[in-house]
Order: sequence, then structure tokens, then C-alpha cells
Amino acid sequence: MKLFQGIIMQDKFLIYFIAFGMAFLISLLTTPLSKMIAFKVGAVDQPKARGMHDKPMPRMGGIAIFLGFIFTVLVVTPSVEAFEWKQISGLLVGGMIIFLLGFFDDIYNLNAKLKFLIQVIAALVVIYSDIRIEFVTWPFAEGNILILEKISIPITLFWIVGVTNAVNLIDGLDGLAAGVSSIAAICLMILSMFSPNPIGPVAAILMAALAGSCLGFLPYNFNPAKIFMGDTGSTFLGFVLAVSSIQGLIKGYTAVTILIAVLVLALPIFDTTFAILRRIISRRPIMEADRGHIHHRLVDKGYSQKQAVITLYGISGGFGIIGILLALKDTHMALGVFIAMGIALYMITRNK
Repeated sequence: MKLFQGIIMQDKFLIYFIAFGMAFLISLLTTPLSKMIAFKVGAVDQPKARGMHDKPMPRMGGIAIFLGFIFTVLVVTPSVEAFEWKQISGLLVGGMIIFLLGFFDDIYNLNAKLKFLIQVIAALVVIYSDIRIEFVTWPFAEGNILILEKISIPITLFWIVGVTNAVNLIDGLDGLAAGVSSIAAICLMILSMFSPNPIGPVAAILMAALAGSCLGFLPYNFNPAKIFMGDTGSTFLGFVLAVSSIQGLIKGYTAVTILIAVLVLALPIFDTTFAILRRIISRRPIMEADRGHIHHRLVDKGYSQKQAVITLYGISGGFGIIGILLALKDTHMALGVFIAMGIALYMITRNK
């Protein structure tokens, strides 16, 4: 710990690179182990009509992501001055619950209602470790600040469970969830580094570790994939992104920080929202899988898996940049990036 504290005193940004590198190496080296475990316990994804592969695939790559993240957080974060065991333990215990839920879901394909209940329990563990959205700006309130008090719990619960499932739902193409989560984590890391929130540096380390874990796994997961992350990984990624965004950026929500958080996680949030609306309109169960997700639509339009994934990386990165620019109060540049994204997407889809 003294070594890391000395590094922070000399260069406070170097600790983020150390966290990223440590998580990357652990994830990279333990992914083959994850593959062995998946075959051993029978966590193998069989080809199906709505799937994108034609041979059995192990689906517990999330073990490597989990190990890279957890080990790095336990080693590096205690060296930061704003470190608080209560809040970190809430994230780690909640994350462990989500990880174990995904682990057994990959083996036994658990009931959707049971999974939702356990996700709520994991979110409540985080909330009662004092990680929650505590206030919002409101022009009609005294001092323009509306203290949420008791309703902060359901709002935070909705955010954590919602983002957890949103990332899970975009895990439909090789490398998509890992890459999009990496991009979101890097954007949240940058925002946390410059956040006025005192715990921002801790959240920045969490995001550096998460990005490193995802990118260490990605060489095995990018098309053609050798292993899937499974729910073991995708729900864990969503959970950590949701909790860390509250810790580092939005413990107190302002109108702008709501927008920033949504923009950084725009791809999974919008895709999930449209999926829910689509299923409600067609009077089908909300949790029923279909091929209406944006990644399926791109493939159905003639994109290869790689083309679709890279396109979605670009969209996710573009929204992340817009979020960062808004945080820096550069609205004109943010608008310019948004317009450029729209033109680029029109040109790409027009040629298909």
C-alpha cells in the first residue's frame, strides 16, 4: 500500500494506469481458466435460431472479468485518500451476489423473476452502504436543490437494476458488451477524475479496473469468439457501471449529470428501453428474448458481426465524448459531435 501511496504523491494519474494494467493482465491470463471451468460445469451456449454462432460455445468468460476487477480493487483502492471500506464493501458484496447469480444462471438458466429479485437484493446491499442518488436540481425547490430523502432508495434501485439488465441485453454479438462497457468505463473514469465529488478518485480507479478487465477479455471474445462472457460477465459489468457512476459522478444528481450519465451509457439504455416498449406494444413478456435489438437489426441489414460491433463501438464512443464535453460545458462542440454522428450513421446505413 505504501508503494501505491508514494506513486499517488508523485503522479496522481499514474495510479489509474496501474489499475488498468493490473486488471488487464489478470483478465487476459485467467480467461483460458474461465473456458475450462465453463466446459467443466456445463455452461455451454448451444446454437439457436436467434443466436449468432453455429457451434457450442463456453459462456463463463465473466469469471476472468470478475477476477481482474476484484483483485485490482482490493489491492489498489485502499491507497487512495478518499477510500471508504463501507462503500467499497457494499459494491464488492453486491457485485459478488450478481456474479454468483450470473454464474448459476449460465449453468441452470434461472427463472427471470428469481433473477430480478436477487438483483434487487444486490442493489439494496449497495444502497445501504451509503451509495445512493441523494438529490436533484429542481428550480421550484429552496436553493434549487430537491433532497430526495426516502425516494432516493427507489430511484437508486431503479438505476442500478436498470443498467445491470441493459448491459446484459446488448450482449448479443462477439465483443459487443465487452467493448461497449470498456468505452463507458473509460468515459466514466475521465469524468470521475475531474468530478468535484470527493470519492471521484476511487470511482476512477474502479472504472480503470473495469476497462482493463474488459479489454483483457476482449481478444478471446472478439469475432470469431472463443468464449462468451455469459450472464456471469454481462450483469456484473452493468452492475459495476451503475454503482460506480453514482459513486464518482452522480451521488448528487443535477440536471446535467443525469444527462451525462445517460449519454455515457446511451447504447444499452436506449436499446433496452426500445426493447421493453416493443414487447409491450406487441403484448409479449418483457423478459422474452427476440431479434429486435439494434445489433440484430444491423446484422439483418447485411452487416457482418465485426462491422456491426465496430459501428456500435463508434456510437457508444460518440455518446461518451458528448457526455464528457457537456461535463466540460462545451455545448457547441457536443452538438457538433452529435451532428457528425448523425451524418456518419446516415451515410453508413444508406450504403447498406
